Amino acid sequence: MQDFSLMGDHKLDMVEVLDGLEKNKIAKIEEIQKVRKLYIATKSNRAYVHPLIWISQRQLTRPDTNQPVSMEDLTRWLADYANLPYHHIDPLKVDVDSVIQLISRKYISNLDIVPIAADKESVTFATCEPFLEQWMSDMRHVLRKEIKRVVANPVDVVRYKDDFFDVGHSIRKVKNQQVSLNTSTVNNVEALMEMGKKKGDSSADDQHIVTLVDWLLQYAFDQRASDIHLEPRRGDGNVRFRIDGVLHTVYKMPVGIMVAVTSRIKILGRMDISDKRRPQDGRIKTKMVNGNEVELRLSTMPTALGEKLVMRIFDPQILVRDLSELGFSGNDANLWSEMTEHANGLILVTGPTGSGKTTTLYSTLKELAKPEINVCTVEDPIEMVEPQFNQMQIHKTIDLTFADGIKTLLRQDPDIIMVGEIRDQETAEMSIQAALTGHLVLSTLHTNDAAASITRLLDIGVPSYLINATLLCVVAQRLIRVLCPHCKSKDEVNIDDWNDMISPWKMAPPKTLYKANGCEKCRQTGFQGRLGIYEMIRMTPEMRDLIHKKADMSQISKLSLKQGTELLRISGARKVKAGKTTIEEILRVAPAYMSY
Repeated sequence: MQDFSLMGDHKLDMVEVLDGLEKNKIAKIEEIQKVRKLYIATKSNRAYVHPLIWISQRQLTRPDTNQPVSMEDLTRWLADYANLPYHHIDPLKVDVDSVIQLISRKYISNLDIVPIAADKESVTFATCEPFLEQWMSDMRHVLRKEIKRVVANPVDVVRYKDDFFDVGHSIRKVKNQQVSLNTSTVNNVEALMEMGKKKGDSSADDQHIVTLVDWLLQYAFDQRASDIHLEPRRGDGNVRFRIDGVLHTVYKMPVGIMVAVTSRIKILGRMDISDKRRPQDGRIKTKMVNGNEVELRLSTMPTALGEKLVMRIFDPQILVRDLSELGFSGNDANLWSEMTEHANGLILVTGPTGSGKTTTLYSTLKELAKPEINVCTVEDPIEMVEPQFNQMQIHKTIDLTFADGIKTLLRQDPDIIMVGEIRDQETAEMSIQAALTGHLVLSTLHTNDAAASITRLLDIGVPSYLINATLLCVVAQRLIRVLCPHCKSKDEVNIDDWNDMISPWKMAPPKTLYKANGCEKCRQTGFQGRLGIYEMIRMTPEMRDLIHKKADMSQISKLSLKQGTELLRISGARKVKAGKTTIEEILRVAPAYMSY
C-alpha cells in the first residue's frame, strides 16, 4: 500500500483511500473489500466523484460500534492521515464579506478549496484535497500572507465555494446601496425606526437580498432551528436561532442589511412593509432542499432600535409525530389513547409556551382524523395548515373570539373539536358545553402542572359539577433536550444530584449516567432533538368527589399521586435512566415539587 505523503502533488485516488480505511479499520474489512470490487467493476462507466463522497454513499459501518460511517468520520480520518487539522465549516461563523475579497471566484473555480478565515498574517483555506499543494505557493505569492490549510467535508467545500461568493457579493452590493444607513450617523430612536422606508425597503426585492434571505432560511433548516430572531441593535443586529429550545446567536448583520432582509420577508408574508410601528403577523410556505414543504409563521414587533422579526418554523415531519416519538412511555401512551377514543368529553394539555402542547395535539388529531370523522379546530393563530382538519382562526378585530368560534363549530356537525387555548370563563364554558353535547374537545391551558389546571378552571368560575361531568384527563408536559448520540459519554452517578432531582420521592439510581460533550452534529451543545416528559391525571370517582368539594391543588396532587400519577420529574428521571438526557436538563425544565 502506498503512503499518500510520499506521492507528491496529487488528487485523492479511490484505491489508495480504500487501502487507508482498511489499514486504520475505519469500517468493516469485508465491507471495504466489497466496495473495492464494486469500484473496480464500475470505474470505466463513471465520471470522477470525490472518493469520500462515493464511499459515504456505500453505507459502511464501523467495526467497533456497528454505527454508520458518516461523511464527517471519513473526513476526520483523511485529516489525520494527511496530518492536517479537521474543520467543520459553519457558514455563519465565517466573515464571508472579508474572505472572498482576498481571491477571485474564477481562480479557485477549479480548485477544491474555500477561504474560511483571514487575519493580518495568514489566510486559512478549507480543502478536501489535502495532497494538492501547488496552489499554495501561487496563493502565498499573490496574498503575501502565510497560507494555512484545514481538511473539510468535500460536500461542504463544493457548496460553500459557490455560496460564499454569492452571499459575499450580495452583502457588498447591499452595503454600497445603503452606505447612508450607517448607524453612527443615527442619533435618536425615531430615526432608527424610520430607516428602511425609503432606502431600506427599496432593496427588499433586490436579487442580492433575495440571495441573503434564501441563504439564511436554508441555514436555519440545516441547523434544525425552530425559530429565527432578527433583532436590531445600535451596531450590527443579532441573528439568533432557537435550537432544541435554546437561543444561539449565529450571526451579526449590519443594520441596513437587516432592514432590507426584514422587508423582503414581510413582502413574502404579505405584510405591510411601510408600517413599522404596529405589530404584524404573516405566513410563508417554502421548501427545503430535500423538497419537504415548511411553513413559517412571522411576527414583527416595534422596538426602541427598530423592527424585530421572529419566524417560527413548522416542519410537518416534526410537528406531527407518533406518540412514541413524542416521548410517551408505554403506560402514558396507553392512557392517552384510551382517553382520546372517547366519543365525548374534555381533555386538557397544559404547560408553558414552547412545551410541545401543539405538537401533542396535532399528532393526536392526525391519528384521529379519518374519512368518517369531522375534525374542526379554532386557533390563534393556525399553527400549521392541515388538509385533514377544518381550521378556523380567531380575529379579535372583528369580534371573532374563541367562544364565538366554538359556537360556530357546534353548527358544523363536528365529531372532534380542538380549541387552541382556554383563556377565560366564556371559552371554558363553551368548551365544556361542546363536550356536554356529545363532542370530544381537546384544548390547552397555561399552568405549571396537571393539578393546577383543575384549580384554574374552578378559579375562573367554571362550576365544579360541569368539570366533573366533562373532564376526562389532564396532561402536563415539558420538552427536554436529548443527548446527542454521536458524542454522549458515560458519567459517574452522583447520588446527591439524583436524590435532589426526585426528592422527596424514591427511585433507585441507574448504574450508568451519560453526560453531554458536544460535536459538529449538535453544534457543540451535547444535545440533539427533544422529547416530552408527561404528568397525567385521570378523572376517577374519588377525584370527582374532591373537585365537587372544591379542594385545593395540594389535595388534588396527593390523590393523583396515590392513584399512580407520575410527576414531571419522575417522568424525567426515567428518561435519565434510559440514557436519553441528563439530571441537569430535568432540573432545568421540570418544576420543583410542591409540598404535598
